[in-house]
Formats: sequence, C-alpha cells, structure tokens
Amino acid sequence: MRRIAIAERPDWRERAAECGFNFHTIDGSPYWDESAYYAFTLREIEEDIEAPTEELHTMALDLVDEIVGSEQRMRQLAIPEPYWDWIARSWRERQPHLYGRMDFAYDGSGPAKLYELNYDTPTSLFEAAFFQWQWLEDQLTRSRLPAAADQFNSIYESLVEAFGTIARHTARPFLFAAVGDSTEDQGTIAYLRDCALQAGIECDAMAIEDIGISADGRFTDMEDRVIGCLFKLYPLEDMFRESFGRHLPGSRLQLIEPPWKAVLSNKGILPLLWEKHSGHPNLLPAAFDDGGELPRGWVRKPIHSREGANIAMHLPNGERLTTDGPYRDRPCIRQAYHPLASFDGRHALLGSWVVGDRACGMGIREDRSLVTQDTAHFVPHAIVEEPRSVLMA
Repeated sequence: MRRIAIAERPDWRERAAECGFNFHTIDGSPYWDESAYYAFTLREIEEDIEAPTEELHTMALDLVDEIVGSEQRMRQLAIPEPYWDWIARSWRERQPHLYGRMDFAYDGSGPAKLYELNYDTPTSLFEAAFFQWQWLEDQLTRSRLPAAADQFNSIYESLVEAFGTIARHTARPFLFAAVGDSTEDQGTIAYLRDCALQAGIECDAMAIEDIGISADGRFTDMEDRVIGCLFKLYPLEDMFRESFGRHLPGSRLQLIEPPWKAVLSNKGILPLLWEKHSGHPNLLPAAFDDGGELPRGWVRKPIHSREGANIAMHLPNGERLTTDGPYRDRPCIRQAYHPLASFDGRHALLGSWVVGDRACGMGIREDRSLVTQDTAHFVPHAIVEEPRSVLMA
C-alpha cells in the first residue's frame, strides 16, 4: 500500500458537475482530492480486504439471532423496548437488506483492523462507486497510470443486482428519502435511485421531512399515498426519537435498511464480536464502557455516533484527544487503539463496501486528525502490480 502523487484531471470539476457530484467541495473545503491515489497490489485487495470483509460480515450476521432474542443484549445496545419485537420480527422474516460499509485501519504490513460497521446509513457511496471509477478510466486514457491498473470496484453492478433481488420482495410505492437540505445525502439517494431504476424498480424521491402520518398510523408521501417501501438515509436510532417513531412498529412500512440492521449499525456490536471471536486477527479488543477512567491505549466511542463525533482517545504515549459532537448522552464502548496508516501526516481510513452479502469495492478517506471526521478528504485508489524489487510502505 502506497500513496502516490498524480496530476489532477484538468476538467475534473466539469466532469463532477456533469454527473451531479455537487458535494466535491463542502463549506468551501475540498472533499474530493485526486492529487494523489492509493496503490494496492491484487494480493492486498483479495487477501487483506475482500476476504476479511466477507468473513466479518458473516460473523456479524451470525450474532443477530442471539441479540434480537435477548433482552439483555437489546438493553446493552440501548435499543428502546417498544421496538424490540418489531426488530426481531424483521429478522425472523429475513427482510431484505441492501448495503453497508466496514471501516478498517490498514497499512499493508499486517491484518486490516475493523474500526466499526456502518450498516444503516453509510455515505461516501457515489464517490466510491462512480466518480473514482471515472477517475481511473480517465487517468488510464491519459497514460498517467500503468496500463494494467485496475480498481476494487464492482459496487454499481452489485447494487443493481441487489435491487433486482429486493424488487421481488418490496411493496409499492417505493420511495427514497433523505434530509432535504443535505447536498451529500440527496446526492447519495439520487445515485441509489438510479441503481434501482436500472434494476427495473419504479421509484421516486422526497425529503424525509415531508413524510406524513395518516390517521391510522401509516406513513404517507406528499400526495397522501401510503408508502409501501422506504429507503431512508436517516439513522434508525434517530427515527426512534422522533414524534413519528412510535408509529413505526404498527405502520406496515417496509424499510431499507430493515429494522434488524439496528443491531449491526450500533457500535455495541464490536464488543459482542470480540466476546464471540476473541483474538480474531481482524478485530480489536472491545468492551462496553463503564464510564470510568479511560486507560492508555484505548478509545471511547458512543454506540450511536457519526462522522467521528464525541470520540475520546487516550494514546499509548499518554496524549489525549477528544472530538465534539451531539452524542454526549449516549452509552459508549471502549476499543483498543490501533493507528491508521499515515502518509506525511495524512491518516487513511479504508471503507470496504458490502452489497447484499458480498464485498465489492472500497473508498479511502484521509484526515489530518487521528479521528476521521466530516473534514476528511476522499482519495481514489488503484490496483497496481509493481516489480518485486519495489518495497511496499
């Protein structure tokens, strides 16, 4: 694994505008960064990223049955009791799921270490699936990459295939919803909707704020039609806190992601995975936090937090690092500290995508901070086989 400088495409901003990539710059700061790329060997991708992703995905799914059948486990994950039966029923019925992203620390010198599972509302999808693939093709055309360069990226094809499977089990009408004024979230659901359309699913999109509730507790669109299936790019744990949340269990609304994903998108799954598979090479030691002093070499994370918010680190050298955020009142877990790959002060977090039940691509975000936050940059990657005499960093 190496970070390699490369000339930017002179027209990449125009290319972004053409395909609706309107969040390549956020609040005046660059998000997409193609002044460099991360190079991997095929062995690193297949053995260190793809295979562990699928193994960990299977391990996580194997825990769901135990969790939804245990009041103790559901309490540990801070899932409100009124939703327990609804979540358990969705698992018993094996309601279909679409995608997820595992975040890893990996530098090419040892096993990738799982930081967390983003299995409910993962973003950075469009840039991973589409724009970095376009970057690869353009740079190959310009001969700025080796002629045999490739990319770990079949995300688009996998999404279309997964939507084709989901289509056989979904109610209509099918709507995609996200926060109306979030450019990034709206861009994500626009891309997913396009994938669904390619799979032959008639669907539409709306702002999640515009969803209504009928007199009998059904979720409705702007035309007062009862929604059959809703892809919601909005955290399920936040829906529980909304005034309409109490209607979810009895609404007969089909959700994607399904309710059972609540137990996997929760960082409480990390200590449960460690408890079941202690010593696994791709897992970090983890435990539910008791609220006491954070020892050296450990990281405290709220079980529900996003974009690196409300993280506390006590580094092995004694240094402490904390981030702000809105999740101060949430229960936490502890996870052993393991550094991200670092290149000239840039810390790279690798996101490995799972669509259906298959690992199918990845994206890399890097931050000057040890915690990957909403200020991170997305940097493309390529599979580049190098002569054996070249040492990998």
